[in-house]
This record gives sequence, C-alpha cells and structure tokens, in this order.
Amino acid sequence: MLRYLPFLLILALWIYAFIDCLNTPENEVRGLPKLAWVFIILLFGEVLVGPIAWLAAGRPRAAAGPGRAPAAGSGPRRTWVAPDDNPEFLKSLREDGAPDDKRARDEELLKSWEADLRRREEELRRKDGGEDAPPKG
Repeated sequence: MLRYLPFLLILALWIYAFIDCLNTPENEVRGLPKLAWVFIILLFGEVLVGPIAWLAAGRPRAAAGPGRAPAAGSGPRRTWVAPDDNPEFLKSLREDGAPDDKRARDEELLKSWEADLRRREEELRRKDGGEDAPPKG
C-alpha cells in the first residue's frame, strides 16, 4: 500500500490544482490567462510542475486576515460583523421607536384583537342559538 502513496499524493495535488483553477474567476488569475493555466496543469501534472506552478504563481493571493496586509489591487472586502457590533443594525433598532411606543402599539393591537374575538363569538352564538337579536346581558 505504501508504494501507491506517492502516486496518490501526486494525483490528489493534480486534481486539486485543476479544480481550483477551474473555479477561480478569470479576473483573479495571475500571470497567464486561465486557459493557459489549465493546459499547464494538465500537461505537466504528472511531474508536479504544473500544479506547483499554479499554486505558486497563478492562484490568487489569500484574503487578508489578522496581521496580513490586503493583496495588491484588491478592492474593499465585505466583512461580516455580529449584530451587536454592527452600527447599522443598532441604528435600525433605535429607528423602530422607543420601547414605550412599541408597548402602546402592542396594547392597541391586543385590544383590537380582543374586540374582534368578542364580535365573532357573538356572531357564532346568534347563529347557533337561532337568535336574530343580540343576547341580553
């Protein structure tokens, strides 16, 4: 089994480089056109020259992370922020209104629902009882 390991590693690197090249957008490929990189990877894959060349020279640089400078020519990158750290989200919460306003709206809505429920119950009682007049109470 160990005698097949080098062959399998070469094959894995070859396939990885080929798929990575195909999935990379054309405008992010460095050095040569994307089609040229595909041919280099396929033609020189068995001796690892093609895949290593792609990984070293053709592949886009890694995204900027903590402690790294952004890649040359890269535009602004969108970063995701937790909601409690996002100033736009916090601003939208403040714009919704004060908690007192929300509570008053909720109470009005609840009262209208209760009135609607009472009206529907009365209609059902009239239909079930056969009464045309509202019940005495």
